[in-house]
Amino acid sequence: MFEDSNKSRNVLPIPLFQQAKDEIKRKILDGTFAPHDKLPSERELTEQFKMSRVTIRQALSELQREGLIFKINGKGTFVSKPKASFDVSTLKGFGETAVSLGQESFSKLISVSHHSNFNTINKKLNLPPGETAVRIQRLRYLNREPLAFDITYAPKDLGERLAASDIERRDILEILENDFQLHIDMADVGIEALLCEKNLAEQLSVEEASAIMHIERTILDANHLPLLYENLYYRGDNFKFGMNVLRSHLSN
Repeated sequence: MFEDSNKSRNVLPIPLFQQAKDEIKRKILDGTFAPHDKLPSERELTEQFKMSRVTIRQALSELQREGLIFKINGKGTFVSKPKASFDVSTLKGFGETAVSLGQESFSKLISVSHHSNFNTINKKLNLPPGETAVRIQRLRYLNREPLAFDITYAPKDLGERLAASDIERRDILEILENDFQLHIDMADVGIEALLCEKNLAEQLSVEEASAIMHIERTILDANHLPLLYENLYYRGDNFKFGMNVLRSHLSN
């Protein structure tokens, strides 16, 4: 009994802003407030929770920091749409990842073109200077909304075979493995945050200069020779990365 009473005296009360935050968060997660719903105003929340406006603002700031809500000046505060979380610790295609999440995906082919003067591309693909590479541009949709814009480069013969395949409904990695019997071993990957330029913003249906994620990826075969070089651009408002990271134990 003595220990129990001692513990009870050590329990700190939950701060008021945290109480308000937890209640609003619960309503967002259980669907009471749906994505893009407008939240009650600060004044209405102040009256509802019987708390000061400063406390309510702190609760809303915490929710915004967690990405659960967003504010539009002059219009109010709205519930954010949940972001698609892609696991980047394994090498998967866009469609493969969508299927694993139980979500619908498809692609729209924007263009197929031939280029023989892209020195950077030729280096990435280990092609001699001046040799032709094929560029395939696709807009990727998740649940019927544009999520990513993919630019894929391949050597001429491989690129033309890909372009003749059903690359609007199938992943290129799947086609390489199942149709062309090519073994994919790994990828060299670079990730950076960018501001979206005008043409790309129009494709992704976002505002110019909004945040996007750029993934630069070189797909390598069993001999660690490049098969594809890709630039993938993901909307920052609808997408986030996830991965499992192991701690390496260094020997003394």
